[in-house]
Amino acid sequence: MTSSALRGTPLIERYREFLPMTDATPVISMGEGATPLVRLDKLSECLGLDVHVKLEGLNPTGSFKDRGMCFAMSKAVEQGATAVICASTGNTSAAAAAYAARAGLTCAVIIPGGKIALGKLAQALIYGAKVLAVDGNFDDALRIVRELSENHPIALVNSLNPFRLEGQKTAAFEVCDALGDAPDVLCIPVGNAGNISAYWMGFGEYREAGNSTRLPRMMGFQAEGSAPLVRGEVVTSPETIATAIRIGNPVRGEQAMAAMIDSGGGVDSVTDEEILAAYRMLASSEGVFCEPSSASSVAGLIKAHAAGRFTTGERVVCVLTGNGLKDPDTAIAQSGGVVEIPADYAAAEKALYGD
Repeated sequence: MTSSALRGTPLIERYREFLPMTDATPVISMGEGATPLVRLDKLSECLGLDVHVKLEGLNPTGSFKDRGMCFAMSKAVEQGATAVICASTGNTSAAAAAYAARAGLTCAVIIPGGKIALGKLAQALIYGAKVLAVDGNFDDALRIVRELSENHPIALVNSLNPFRLEGQKTAAFEVCDALGDAPDVLCIPVGNAGNISAYWMGFGEYREAGNSTRLPRMMGFQAEGSAPLVRGEVVTSPETIATAIRIGNPVRGEQAMAAMIDSGGGVDSVTDEEILAAYRMLASSEGVFCEPSSASSVAGLIKAHAAGRFTTGERVVCVLTGNGLKDPDTAIAQSGGVVEIPADYAAAEKALYGD
C-alpha cells in the first residue's frame, strides 16, 4: 500500500496491535505518519553507503512530534482531560496545539523566550494555544510545566508522557516496512532524547514480533553547544542554531544512552557549521528541505564516516525530524538571496546570462 493510501488510515489504527489501546481509546488523528523514506543518491555515491532519509517534516504540523501527540492526545481524552500543557522549543508546541484543537481541548504552551523559530511560534498561536514565554531556557520551561501539571488538572504531553514514545516508535515500524528489514544504522538528532528512545523501542518490538530480523546501530547527534550526553553533564546554558535540540538536560537521557550503547552505536556532537553545511547540501544537492536541527543527523553521518565508523555498502537511515519551513529565517540567511531588477526583458537577461 502506498504512503498516500496509508495516510487515509489513522496511524494508531495501522499499528493498533503494538500500542496500549483499549476499547475506550478514541482516535485523534490528522493522517500522521506514512512519511516518505527517500534515498540520497548523491550522498550515497560519495560515501559508499546506501543512505536514506525519513522525511518526518511531512507530518500534518511539519514534524515527527505528530506521531506521539496523536496518541498522547487520544489517551488524554480517554482519561477525561479537558486541557493539556507542554514546554517546547517549537515543534512540540505546534503539535500539541493542533491536536488539542482537533480533540476539543484547551492547550497551554511554555517556551524559552526568544529561542523559538518563528514558523513554530506562528503554528502554536494560530492553533489557539495560550503561549507563555519564560525568561530562561527549555529546561526552565519544562520544570514549570511539570509543577503546573502536578498541581492542576492539566495533562502533560511532553515526552515524559509515555504515550508520546508509544506513538513515535511507529516510525521504526515504517522504516522496516519500507526497507524490508531494519537498516544497519539509524542516525538521529538528539534533544530531549525521547525520539531515539522511541525508535529503539520500536525496532525491538518489531523484531520480537518477527517483522524484522535485526537491530540497527543507533547513532545520536547533538549540537556541540548543547551536548549534555556527549559531555556527560548538564549544560546549563545550551546554545545552537538548531533550536529544536537546544536542550541541556534531556529527560530521556539515560534511556537514550542505553539504546545507543546496547545497539553498538554511540553519541557524538556536531558544530553549527557542520549542521548548516549538511542543511545546505541536502537542499541544493538532494532537493530535501529540513529544519537545521534535522540536518544534524546527516552532519553526524558525514562526521562519523570520516572517522571510519561505517563499512562500505551499509544501509543508513537518517531521520529528518522537521520541515524546513519551520525556520524560514535560517533558510533565507543561508541562501543566495533575491536579486532585484527592473521589470524588463533586458534586465532579466543580463542578470541571468551576464553581458
